[in-house]
Amino acid sequence: MIDNALLRGTLRHLGKGMVFSAVLSCFINLLMLIVPLYTMQVYDRVMTSRSTDTLVMLAIVAVGGLCVYAVLDYIRTKVFLIMSDMIARRLNVPTLQAAVIDTLHGSQRNSTQAIRDLNDLRSFITGGSITVPLEVMWVPMFLVVLFLLHPIYGWLALGAAIFLFLMSVLTDILTRRPLAQANEAAARSFSDIASTVRNAEVIEAMGMLPAVAKRWERSQYHMIDLLNRGNTTSKALSAASRSIRLMLQLAMISTACLLVINREASPGSAMAAGMLIGRVLHPFELLIDGWRQWVFALSALNRVRGLLNGTKGRRESMPLPRPEGRLTIDRLVYIPPGVERPVLKGISFSLEPGETLGIIGPSAAGKSTLARLLVGIWEPTAGGIYLDGHSTFLWERESFGHSVGYLPQNVSLLDGTIRDNISRMTEASPLDVVNAAKMADVHEMIGRLPFGYDTTIGDAAYSLSGGQRQRIGLARALFGNPRLLVLDEPNSNLDSAGEQALLHAIAKAKAAGTTVVLIAHRPSVVAAVDKLLVLKDGMIDQFGARADVLKAIAAPPGARQVATAPNVARLVKSEQAIVGQAS
Repeated sequence: MIDNALLRGTLRHLGKGMVFSAVLSCFINLLMLIVPLYTMQVYDRVMTSRSTDTLVMLAIVAVGGLCVYAVLDYIRTKVFLIMSDMIARRLNVPTLQAAVIDTLHGSQRNSTQAIRDLNDLRSFITGGSITVPLEVMWVPMFLVVLFLLHPIYGWLALGAAIFLFLMSVLTDILTRRPLAQANEAAARSFSDIASTVRNAEVIEAMGMLPAVAKRWERSQYHMIDLLNRGNTTSKALSAASRSIRLMLQLAMISTACLLVINREASPGSAMAAGMLIGRVLHPFELLIDGWRQWVFALSALNRVRGLLNGTKGRRESMPLPRPEGRLTIDRLVYIPPGVERPVLKGISFSLEPGETLGIIGPSAAGKSTLARLLVGIWEPTAGGIYLDGHSTFLWERESFGHSVGYLPQNVSLLDGTIRDNISRMTEASPLDVVNAAKMADVHEMIGRLPFGYDTTIGDAAYSLSGGQRQRIGLARALFGNPRLLVLDEPNSNLDSAGEQALLHAIAKAKAAGTTVVLIAHRPSVVAAVDKLLVLKDGMIDQFGARADVLKAIAAPPGARQVATAPNVARLVKSEQAIVGQAS
């Protein structure tokens, strides 16, 4: 589990904040009685006695009480701001980490939704809906005052509150389903638009934009129809509720007038009752929208809790010292989630610091899976991978990252500058960034970009070619002189000059004592490795010194092996040609 204790502690603090806010709401609602009571005293005492001293004293007390009301209301608002800030400071980073890990484990949950849920929770806490149940909770206090003024006032206000509450429940029943369907349709529509923007080149090149636009337009019309259906019902019932509330206030005023005429109540109590019933009914008018907001907020909180509690995060928390680079794979087995057949079956080998290993084999042999396991992205099902005797999966990630470089098959650069990407988003020394770029032989290429190392890359910034992205990804992998370097098809987008730069970088890393694992489909980089490992159907077919493995592959019954692994055969022939030219 990830930060389960932190989540429980955060929820405890939020609960304490809500209790404190409820206590403040009690005094705030008590102070709201100042205006109706002041009005009643003015009508019943001041106007009959014509005493200005009484009026002045009542005004002083009322103003003082309203000043206290303002201070308490500000304190309650500040409490909600502190609660919102606590959510951001305590849960933002753990939720992001949990979302990344959850995605890596192939979960079907929409992990990024939990990050949006945190922002929704913060907006909810600082919004007005969070106070609705706190206001409703103290409505009985106003009803008691109305009953004390006259029982008819109390019964009329109680009946009006019950009626508005039933109207709120009816509104929720009639609008819940269409509004939920509209929200789902809107989410799908925005997802389609995001996909369209990501694939803009293909859409424009093949003239797909009119068809895509029509499809999106149909989904928009469907979403708008659902939204209009729910909003029309909701607005109609909301308008009816407001009208009925005003009618009920008129009924209260009319009843109060009749009581005054019959000398059963004073004029001041009639004025106070008119104000108090508005205070009684106002929270119920806001109840339906507040109710929805509370339901959405609780759902968001449950999604965040489910992500944090359900994500596998069994990593060590203590940083480990920088390793030498001794790599050991011991009886490694990996079965992906939801799959019964293992992708890797009993893989075992070891590498000493400074050795280079090339991994070759046919497609779907498990090469990229092995690369991800080597750098601890996925957890082995059985067996283990150890760097200087410590599990690469359990290793504390920040200290592990300082000693490991990884270039995935599909290079992903983050939004930011070239410098940010090479330095792995850290505040690194410019000299270290330049050294990594020079080691990958991209220093001059970066110098030709519009702003050099400060060139911003990303969706809305400067666009790099596939080869440029791969070479900058290589510089990022080499940053910090890692002790273990894992490269997954690092030359897939490179031209001949880029491949030569890659070979030089591997030679420099090897000379610095870095253990290098290289996965290759193209043969041109195999000459740079000391050992070769041939994977076939998730198992080691051959492993050893490069020359010995090549002989074993080419020797009889090599014809059978070539037939079953044509990529390996081509690799062997090309590599033999390269070695012959080099000699």
